[in-house]
Amino acid sequence: MSDESKKQLDEGGSSDKKGESAAKNRGQESAAKEMSAKSNVSAKTDRAPKIRPKASIGAEAQPDESINRRTFFSWLTVAWIAFTGATLAFFTMLARFMFPNVLFEPPQTFKAGYPDEYSIGEVSTRWKAKYAVWIVRNAEYIYALSTVCTHLGCTPNWLPSDRKFKCPCHGSGYKISGINFEGPAPRPLERYKIILADDGQILVDKSKKYQQEKGQWKDPESFLVV
Repeated sequence: MSDESKKQLDEGGSSDKKGESAAKNRGQESAAKEMSAKSNVSAKTDRAPKIRPKASIGAEAQPDESINRRTFFSWLTVAWIAFTGATLAFFTMLARFMFPNVLFEPPQTFKAGYPDEYSIGEVSTRWKAKYAVWIVRNAEYIYALSTVCTHLGCTPNWLPSDRKFKCPCHGSGYKISGINFEGPAPRPLERYKIILADDGQILVDKSKKYQQEKGQWKDPESFLVV
């Protein structure tokens, strides 16, 4: 190869190397510019004020509204029940005021059957539970005795074997006539009015009482002659 040809080859290789070097420099400059641009954008982004997301109004707020609605209706129900109870209590008290309690007692007058139904010397307890009355017959007449003890108001029992009335509360004792003879009873048993009705039955009237200590047992209506 001639010297001239070698010289041309050397010049061509040198120019290629220069071109590669220039391209490499241009690539580095372009990469540096891109990095600088990215850093600038990042800095601007960091400095920019952060925008908080707005509170959503709609689907996300519905659970709270639902809870508040349930709470409201719960309190409304409680208030209505309380109002209803107070109203009922008021009207109940008003009704009790308008219609006070009345003690219904057995009739004060009743028919006790015919005189022949009672044996001489016996005490009939037939009307004790219903009317609180003993019917007693002796050889001369029939009389109606109260079953209320004159001590403290207990109910004595008739003891056929002892032939006396005996109070189970404090031991007061009464003869078959009603005269007190033992225990704390201060006076005899009371008698009730007793007469014959138009149909021939015995009629007892508890609204009329007779007391032995006041001499009222002598009243002709305190006993029934048979």
